[in-house]
Formats: sequence, structure tokens, C-alpha cells
Amino acid sequence: MTPSTKFTLIYKFPGIRYCRVVSRMKLLQTTLTILVLPPVYYFYLQGQLSQFAAVYCTGVTLFAGFMLYGMSYYLRRIIGMLYVDEDLKTVKVSYMTFWGNRRNILVPINDVKQLSETGDNKGEILRQFARYSDPHILYFTTRYGLVLDREKFAAVFGE
Repeated sequence: MTPSTKFTLIYKFPGIRYCRVVSRMKLLQTTLTILVLPPVYYFYLQGQLSQFAAVYCTGVTLFAGFMLYGMSYYLRRIIGMLYVDEDLKTVKVSYMTFWGNRRNILVPINDVKQLSETGDNKGEILRQFARYSDPHILYFTTRYGLVLDREKFAAVFGE
């Protein structure tokens, strides 16, 4: 694989922008709730805040942390774009990281499981991007995503 290899976009999920915004906003919310906690305990120890208020703020902070983990667990697995090289040997997969940035991986086409092998039904909203060499599964949607080149898409995933 040379750096000058040309890739063709075969799939795009326009909603990945909104997923990125949600991911970043969740990070911001969690950070803000964590920053509020020390002053809350300071005021509680000074006797200016009730125990209920301190426990409530702690609960909100813990809930924000769990929600951040839960949402990012799923948002990090959504594929935004799929590219294929000219020789139909490599797929470039673009998905989101924990921080909401784009990450690209190169996967040989012979390592990608066909859609018939993943066990997904045609009517499902999320379809699996599974590989033989890696147990981690990414997801894409053909209902809300755009398949831009059906022939190359079928070459990667089968009919």
C-alpha cells in the first residue's frame, strides 16, 4: 500500500456529524459536573450546603460519568465513511474516537465478513462491519447512510 493509493468513497453516514456533536457535548457536560463537585463539598464542609445537596450533586456527577461511558461505547463504533482502493483489495474505514475525532483504519477486503455471514437481517437499521482477524465490531446503517457506489459496496460486503 503506497501513500499515493487512491480510495473511492462507497458509503457515507451524514449523521456522523451529529454523533460527533453529542460525543463532544457529553464530554463537556461530564467535565463541568466534575468541576462543580469540589466547590459543592467545600460549601458542605463549611455548613452552607445541606447533605442532601452534596449527595445529589455527587449522584449527578456519577450519572454523567456513566452516561459518557455508555454513549461513547456505542458512538465510537459507528462508521462515518467507507472507502475502497482502485484494486478492490483494501477498505478504509472512518469512525469516531472517544474524543469525537476521526480515525481511519485500513482493512484488507478478504478480512471483511460478508453481510450474509454476520447474521444481520436486511431490514435491520444497524449492520455489522465484522472482521475475521479482530473481534471488535463496528456498525453502519444502510437505511440512514448513503451507499454511493453499489457495485464496489457489493464487492466488499456481498449482495
